[in-house]
Amino acid sequence: MRKLLSFLIISLSAATIYAQEQKQNMKPEETEDWSRKPPSVIPGSCNQPPSDAIILYRSAKDIEKWQDEKGNVPKWKAEDSLTVVPMAGSIKTKQSFGDCQLHIEWRTPSEVRGNGQGRGNSGVFLMGLYEVQVLDSWENETYYNGMAGSIYKQYIPLVNASTAPGTWQTYDIIFIAPRFNEEDKTLKTPGYITVFHNGVLIQNHVELKGPTEYIGIPAYRYHEPKLPLGLQDHGNPVSFRNIWIREL
Repeated sequence: MRKLLSFLIISLSAATIYAQEQKQNMKPEETEDWSRKPPSVIPGSCNQPPSDAIILYRSAKDIEKWQDEKGNVPKWKAEDSLTVVPMAGSIKTKQSFGDCQLHIEWRTPSEVRGNGQGRGNSGVFLMGLYEVQVLDSWENETYYNGMAGSIYKQYIPLVNASTAPGTWQTYDIIFIAPRFNEEDKTLKTPGYITVFHNGVLIQNHVELKGPTEYIGIPAYRYHEPKLPLGLQDHGNPVSFRNIWIREL
Protein backbone atom coordinates (compact mmCIF):
# COMPACT_ATOMS: atom_id res chain seq x y z
CA MET A 1 0.00 0.00 0.00
CA ARG A 2 2.84 2.38 0.89
CA LYS A 3 4.60 1.56 -2.37
CA LEU A 4 1.43 2.30 -4.32
CA LEU A 5 0.94 5.57 -2.45
CA SER A 6 4.55 6.57 -3.07
CA PHE A 7 4.15 5.73 -6.77
CA LEU A 8 1.03 7.89 -7.03
CA ILE A 9 2.74 10.81 -5.31
CA ILE A 10 5.74 10.56 -7.62
CA SER A 11 3.47 10.31 -10.69
CA LEU A 12 1.44 13.35 -9.64
CA SER A 13 4.59 15.30 -8.92
CA ALA A 14 6.03 14.41 -12.33
CA ALA A 15 2.78 15.44 -14.02
CA THR A 16 2.78 18.74 -12.16
CA ILE A 17 6.39 19.45 -13.12
CA TYR A 18 5.64 18.57 -16.76
CA ALA A 19 2.60 20.89 -16.81
CA GLN A 20 4.67 23.73 -15.34
CA GLU A 21 7.40 23.19 -17.92
CA GLN A 22 4.83 23.21 -20.72
CA LYS A 23 3.33 26.44 -19.38
CA GLN A 24 6.75 28.10 -19.25
CA ASN A 25 7.36 27.19 -22.89
CA MET A 26 3.97 28.48 -24.13
CA LYS A 27 3.05 31.90 -25.42
CA PRO A 28 -0.19 33.66 -24.38
CA GLU A 29 -1.39 33.54 -28.00
CA GLU A 30 -1.49 29.73 -27.93
CA THR A 31 -4.62 29.72 -25.73
CA GLU A 32 -6.46 32.52 -27.52
CA ASP A 33 -9.58 31.37 -29.38
CA TRP A 34 -10.41 33.34 -32.54
CA SER A 35 -12.64 30.67 -34.10
CA ARG A 36 -16.03 32.34 -33.64
CA LYS A 37 -16.72 36.05 -33.42
CA PRO A 38 -19.98 36.59 -31.46
CA PRO A 39 -22.50 38.78 -33.31
CA SER A 40 -23.23 42.15 -31.75
CA VAL A 41 -26.58 42.52 -29.98
CA ILE A 42 -28.04 45.72 -28.54
CA PRO A 43 -29.48 44.88 -25.09
CA GLY A 44 -32.95 46.04 -24.15
CA SER A 45 -33.62 47.96 -20.95
CA CYS A 46 -36.43 47.51 -18.43
CA ASN A 47 -37.46 44.10 -19.83
CA GLN A 48 -37.54 45.37 -23.40
CA PRO A 49 -36.33 42.97 -26.10
CA PRO A 50 -32.73 42.91 -27.31
CA SER A 51 -32.10 43.64 -30.97
CA ASP A 52 -32.05 39.97 -32.04
CA ALA A 53 -35.32 39.00 -30.34
CA ILE A 54 -38.42 37.79 -32.15
CA ILE A 55 -41.39 39.86 -30.97
CA LEU A 56 -44.39 37.65 -30.25
CA TYR A 57 -46.69 40.19 -28.62
CA ARG A 58 -46.37 43.93 -27.95
CA SER A 59 -49.60 45.34 -29.39
CA ALA A 60 -52.94 44.25 -30.88
CA LYS A 61 -51.47 43.80 -34.37
CA ASP A 62 -49.29 40.98 -33.06
CA ILE A 63 -52.35 38.75 -32.71
CA GLU A 64 -51.58 37.78 -36.30
CA LYS A 65 -48.59 35.82 -34.99
CA TRP A 66 -50.90 33.51 -33.02
CA GLN A 67 -53.60 30.96 -33.78
CA ASP A 68 -56.06 28.82 -31.87
CA GLU A 69 -55.84 25.04 -31.75
CA LYS A 70 -57.77 24.79 -35.04
CA GLY A 71 -55.50 27.25 -36.84
CA ASN A 72 -57.99 30.14 -36.69
CA VAL A 73 -57.55 33.70 -35.44
CA PRO A 74 -57.59 33.60 -31.61
CA LYS A 75 -60.69 34.94 -29.86
CA TRP A 76 -58.68 36.32 -26.96
CA LYS A 77 -58.91 40.05 -26.20
CA ALA A 78 -56.04 41.71 -28.08
CA GLU A 79 -55.06 45.22 -26.93
CA ASP A 80 -51.82 46.44 -25.34
CA SER A 81 -51.99 43.10 -23.57
CA LEU A 82 -53.39 39.75 -24.67
CA THR A 83 -56.12 38.47 -22.34
CA VAL A 84 -57.71 35.05 -22.10
CA VAL A 85 -61.39 34.97 -23.02
CA PRO A 86 -62.62 32.02 -20.96
CA MET A 87 -63.79 29.06 -23.03
CA ALA A 88 -62.24 30.53 -26.21
CA GLY A 89 -59.52 27.88 -26.09
CA SER A 90 -55.76 27.87 -25.76
CA ILE A 91 -53.56 29.56 -28.36
CA LYS A 92 -50.15 28.95 -29.90
CA THR A 93 -47.62 30.74 -32.07
CA LYS A 94 -47.58 30.23 -35.81
CA GLN A 95 -43.79 29.98 -35.64
CA SER A 96 -42.11 26.97 -34.06
CA PHE A 97 -39.19 27.05 -31.63
CA GLY A 98 -36.71 24.72 -29.94
CA ASP A 99 -33.92 25.95 -27.65
CA CYS A 100 -34.79 29.47 -26.61
CA GLN A 101 -34.70 32.36 -24.18
CA LEU A 102 -38.26 33.53 -23.51
CA HIS A 103 -39.48 36.68 -21.77
CA ILE A 104 -43.15 36.97 -20.92
CA GLU A 105 -45.11 39.21 -18.57
CA TRP A 106 -48.42 38.12 -17.07
CA ARG A 107 -51.11 39.41 -14.75
CA THR A 108 -53.84 37.60 -12.87
CA PRO A 109 -57.19 39.41 -12.28
CA SER A 110 -57.19 42.06 -9.55
CA GLU A 111 -60.63 40.85 -8.49
CA VAL A 112 -59.93 37.61 -6.69
CA ARG A 113 -62.30 34.78 -7.46
CA GLY A 114 -61.90 31.14 -6.55
CA ASN A 115 -59.00 29.48 -4.80
CA GLY A 116 -56.30 26.92 -5.42
CA GLN A 117 -56.09 25.94 -9.07
CA GLY A 118 -59.23 27.93 -9.83
CA ARG A 119 -57.63 31.31 -9.17
CA GLY A 120 -55.77 33.12 -11.95
CA ASN A 121 -54.75 29.91 -13.70
CA SER A 122 -53.01 29.71 -17.07
CA GLY A 123 -49.75 28.31 -18.35
CA VAL A 124 -46.78 28.89 -20.65
CA PHE A 125 -46.18 25.76 -22.74
CA LEU A 126 -42.72 25.44 -24.30
CA MET A 127 -43.15 23.45 -27.52
CA GLY A 128 -46.79 23.13 -26.49
CA LEU A 129 -45.73 20.32 -24.14
CA TYR A 130 -43.65 21.55 -21.22
CA GLU A 131 -45.58 23.86 -18.90
CA VAL A 132 -44.38 26.62 -16.62
CA GLN A 133 -47.44 27.21 -14.47
CA VAL A 134 -49.12 30.61 -14.28
CA LEU A 135 -51.28 31.02 -11.17
CA ASP A 136 -52.27 33.59 -8.60
CA SER A 137 -50.03 32.26 -5.82
CA TRP A 138 -50.32 35.32 -3.57
CA GLU A 139 -51.69 33.91 -0.29
CA ASN A 140 -53.32 31.10 -2.25
CA GLU A 141 -52.56 27.53 -1.17
CA THR A 142 -52.48 24.68 -3.67
CA TYR A 143 -50.26 21.67 -4.29
CA TYR A 144 -46.77 23.09 -4.52
CA ASN A 145 -45.82 21.50 -7.83
CA GLY A 146 -48.83 23.31 -9.30
CA MET A 147 -48.20 26.82 -7.94
CA ALA A 148 -46.86 29.77 -9.94
CA GLY A 149 -43.43 29.02 -11.34
CA SER A 150 -43.70 25.27 -10.97
CA ILE A 151 -42.83 22.98 -13.83
CA TYR A 152 -46.33 21.62 -13.63
CA LYS A 153 -46.55 18.41 -11.59
CA GLN A 154 -42.75 17.97 -11.88
CA TYR A 155 -40.81 20.61 -9.92
CA ILE A 156 -41.76 22.88 -7.03
CA PRO A 157 -40.24 26.37 -7.41
CA LEU A 158 -37.31 27.11 -5.11
CA VAL A 159 -39.21 30.09 -3.65
CA ASN A 160 -42.57 31.79 -4.10
CA ALA A 161 -41.75 35.10 -5.82
CA SER A 162 -45.37 36.02 -6.56
CA THR A 163 -46.73 39.53 -6.20
CA ALA A 164 -50.31 40.57 -5.43
CA PRO A 165 -53.25 39.92 -7.78
CA GLY A 166 -53.60 42.52 -10.51
CA THR A 167 -49.86 43.30 -10.67
CA TRP A 168 -47.68 42.53 -13.66
CA GLN A 169 -45.18 39.72 -13.15
CA THR A 170 -42.37 38.39 -15.34
CA TYR A 171 -40.97 35.05 -16.36
CA ASP A 172 -37.55 34.81 -17.98
CA ILE A 173 -37.09 31.27 -19.17
CA ILE A 174 -34.12 29.40 -20.63
CA PHE A 175 -35.28 26.25 -22.38
CA ILE A 176 -33.15 23.46 -23.84
CA ALA A 177 -35.30 21.12 -25.90
CA PRO A 178 -34.97 17.35 -25.65
CA ARG A 179 -33.20 15.48 -28.45
CA PHE A 180 -34.28 12.19 -30.01
CA ASN A 181 -32.29 9.58 -31.90
CA GLU A 182 -32.98 9.74 -35.63
CA GLU A 183 -32.92 5.97 -36.14
CA ASP A 184 -35.49 4.72 -33.62
CA LYS A 185 -36.95 8.02 -32.31
CA THR A 186 -35.94 7.16 -28.74
CA LEU A 187 -34.83 9.85 -26.29
CA LYS A 188 -31.21 10.91 -26.71
CA THR A 189 -31.02 13.74 -24.16
CA PRO A 190 -33.78 15.18 -21.94
CA GLY A 191 -34.95 18.77 -21.91
CA TYR A 192 -33.83 21.32 -19.32
CA ILE A 193 -35.42 24.50 -18.07
CA THR A 194 -34.36 27.49 -15.98
CA VAL A 195 -36.89 30.05 -14.77
CA PHE A 196 -36.56 33.51 -13.21
CA HIS A 197 -39.80 34.81 -11.67
CA ASN A 198 -39.78 38.57 -11.15
CA GLY A 199 -35.99 38.44 -11.37
CA VAL A 200 -35.66 35.63 -8.81
CA LEU A 201 -34.22 32.24 -9.78
CA ILE A 202 -36.93 29.66 -9.03
CA GLN A 203 -36.00 26.74 -11.33
CA ASN A 204 -32.29 26.05 -11.73
CA HIS A 205 -31.60 24.02 -14.89
CA VAL A 206 -33.99 21.25 -13.88
CA GLU A 207 -34.23 18.12 -16.02
CA LEU A 208 -37.65 17.66 -17.57
CA LYS A 209 -39.15 14.21 -16.99
CA GLY A 210 -41.24 14.45 -20.14
CA PRO A 211 -44.26 16.52 -21.18
CA THR A 212 -46.20 17.90 -18.23
CA GLU A 213 -49.24 15.80 -17.36
CA TYR A 214 -52.36 16.55 -15.32
CA ILE A 215 -52.88 12.85 -14.60
CA GLY A 216 -50.17 10.22 -14.60
CA ILE A 217 -46.40 9.99 -14.75
CA PRO A 218 -44.64 12.02 -17.47
CA ALA A 219 -42.81 10.11 -20.20
CA TYR A 220 -41.08 11.35 -23.32
CA ARG A 221 -42.64 10.78 -26.72
CA TYR A 222 -40.90 11.62 -29.97
CA HIS A 223 -41.69 15.05 -31.42
CA GLU A 224 -40.23 17.48 -33.92
CA PRO A 225 -37.15 19.53 -32.89
CA LYS A 226 -39.21 22.75 -33.10
CA LEU A 227 -42.85 23.27 -32.09
CA PRO A 228 -45.08 26.29 -31.32
CA LEU A 229 -45.15 28.11 -27.99
CA GLY A 230 -48.54 27.81 -26.28
CA LEU A 231 -50.60 29.87 -23.81
CA GLN A 232 -53.37 28.16 -21.89
CA ASP A 233 -57.04 29.01 -21.49
CA HIS A 234 -57.86 27.59 -18.06
CA GLY A 235 -61.07 29.59 -17.67
CA ASN A 236 -59.52 32.65 -15.98
CA PRO A 237 -59.00 36.07 -17.68
CA VAL A 238 -55.21 36.12 -17.28
CA SER A 239 -53.37 38.75 -19.34
CA PHE A 240 -50.00 38.62 -21.12
CA ARG A 241 -47.79 41.30 -22.63
CA ASN A 242 -44.24 42.04 -23.83
CA ILE A 243 -43.65 38.53 -25.10
CA TRP A 244 -40.36 38.03 -26.91
CA ILE A 245 -38.10 35.11 -27.66
CA ARG A 246 -34.54 34.47 -28.76
CA GLU A 247 -33.60 31.28 -30.53
CA LEU A 248 -30.49 29.67 -29.05
